[in-house]
Order: sequence, then structure tokens, then C-alpha cells
Amino acid sequence: MERVEGFCAEADWLRAYAEINDFEHALDVAGVIVVKFWLQIDADEQLRRFKEREATDFKRFKITEEDWRNRDKWDAYREAVCDMVDRTSTGQSPWTLVEANDKKHARIKVLKTVCQRLERELGL
Repeated sequence: MERVEGFCAEADWLRAYAEINDFEHALDVAGVIVVKFWLQIDADEQLRRFKEREATDFKRFKITEEDWRNRDKWDAYREAVCDMVDRTSTGQSPWTLVEANDKKHARIKVLKTVCQRLERELGL
């Protein structure tokens, strides 16, 4: 995220929240169904997955030095995510928080949420 990595000034990332909400509102007005998910794992599960990726030949490409570096900024990323969810979850475009330590649970929750949202929006 630009905020945590210092890629932009605070005024810029604060302004982005309103721009995101305006954009998603325009999508809603145009008839687009927006479904947003944040998949959350804890630090221990992330570490386990990182180590597994490093140890598995066909998964090794999924992990980079940047991933390891960003783990050191866990608290800053968590704070930024909480602000993002708080400031960009709206009536027409709410965030769905997904407990993702268990991949099967996460997949089922995402699929159920998409189905429920489509049914509601399409009047099914």
C-alpha cells in the first residue's frame, strides 16, 4: 500500500478514500454489482504459508523478498487495512471480512456472499 510504503503524502492517501467511494458509487449507478472482500489471516498462518511456499518448488515463485520485508510492517499494514475498510465500506459497496486461516472456510464464505449478493441485487 502506498501509505505504508511512503509512496505518497498523507493528504493523497486520505483523498483516495473519497475517490474510491465516488468511483464505486458511479459503478453502482451504472448497474455494476460491486462485491469486495478482505481475506484476513493471522501472522502465524502467514509465516507458515511463506515457509511452505519457499519449501515447495512449484510454489516458490509466489514468495519474494518484498513479502518477507513487508512482514516486518505487519502492524502498519493492519492499521491501514482497518482504515481502508472503515472509510470505503458503504451501503452499496460494503466490505466482507473473511476469516482466511482456513482456506476451505474462506472459499465457502466468498462463494456464499457472492451468491447472496447476486440474488439480492437481481431479485432472485
